Amino acid sequence: VAVLRSRTLITGRTYGAVAHARSVLESELDAIRAAGTWKGERVITSKQGAHISVDGSSGDILNFCANNYLGLSSHPEVIQAGIEALQKYGAGLSSVRFICGTQDLHKNLEQKLAQFHERDDCILYASCFDANAGLFEVLLGPEDAVISDELNHASIIDGIRLCKAKRFRYKHMNLKDLEEKLKESQSSRLRLVVTDGVFSMDGDVAPLVGICDLAEQYGALVFIDECHATGFLGPRGRGTDELLGVMDRVHIVNSTLGKALGGAAGGYTVGPKSLIELLRQRSRPYLFSNSLPPPVVGSATRAVELLLASNEIAQSMAAKTKRFRNGMTQAGFTIAGAAHPICPVMLGDARLASVIADDMLKLGVYVIGFSYPVVPKGKARIRVQISAAHTDSDIDRAVDAFIQTGRKHGVIS
Repeated sequence: VAVLRSRTLITGRTYGAVAHARSVLESELDAIRAAGTWKGERVITSKQGAHISVDGSSGDILNFCANNYLGLSSHPEVIQAGIEALQKYGAGLSSVRFICGTQDLHKNLEQKLAQFHERDDCILYASCFDANAGLFEVLLGPEDAVISDELNHASIIDGIRLCKAKRFRYKHMNLKDLEEKLKESQSSRLRLVVTDGVFSMDGDVAPLVGICDLAEQYGALVFIDECHATGFLGPRGRGTDELLGVMDRVHIVNSTLGKALGGAAGGYTVGPKSLIELLRQRSRPYLFSNSLPPPVVGSATRAVELLLASNEIAQSMAAKTKRFRNGMTQAGFTIAGAAHPICPVMLGDARLASVIADDMLKLGVYVIGFSYPVVPKGKARIRVQISAAHTDSDIDRAVDAFIQTGRKHGVIS
């Protein structure tokens, strides 16, 4: 009887704890809904591409919301390479790389990525979030310093939190403030300046020439995250460092396979061979995560091969981006950033951004409103992303839909 009574008390406490936790969580969710920042998930019922099918919507939907910058997510050769890798190498490795998870196709992709970026070596990760989580803790210790742009991606921020280096944040793209932080950190053994090459919420490009000048003046290393640049920025699509002529002055690059390079999954670090070797020995996301699945590696490899063979796809982006930006600006919209296929339509109000996105879908254009905490409060927007797969008529149709909804909601006259 005593045992049963004890179990009843424990069970009662457990249910009480669960009920309390549920109440706390529901309050948080209600607050998100009330603020107009609720992030729903639309269901796509087709392949990723410029034209998609969306559950609950009829007809052809234009997609202006994916990171599929080069349209390679559904490229026939990329898909076929994934199928062939699946058939030859299987669905997955059931292991991490150093135990029994390294296949020749992993080494081949790493070699091609190092070649593409013109760096010594490359290491693959499950995502670029993992690449950012795995780098700083290995490279930097208590005697070192990391100097980071205040608007760097969340994965960079989280990766820096894991390391024991002294931390400095400089104002967004502010070279004067960066120099002050370099002066403050001069007693450190190693100093690493950290920036996104392209900032994903605004589409603005880091001032890499000035950053590299300051880094060389004060004896620091330079790191860039190129997730929103690899494959399409620069004359050959090598990224922000190629665009700005500093490929030989940027020391470490992290990027992704999950955007322009096939759009599946995976990230990587390219840089000095000694760094890559050290990451293979000590980087926790690499050592404790399963190897990238063969179909993902096969698809990404073919995507990189296409870009190594020709810069035609990358070069097509500039004119398409200019067409959209000009059309929207002439209509009276405020578009952040400059000359990048990320084209944030600035609206300010979170609820307005969400409502306009819903109305755009009714007109056959898929876009999403971005609000806090993804962007700062009062800076809500719809982030349009141009793809090489979009035609001129696709772009004009999207602009017309924005004009119609913008007038409806008083954003433009």
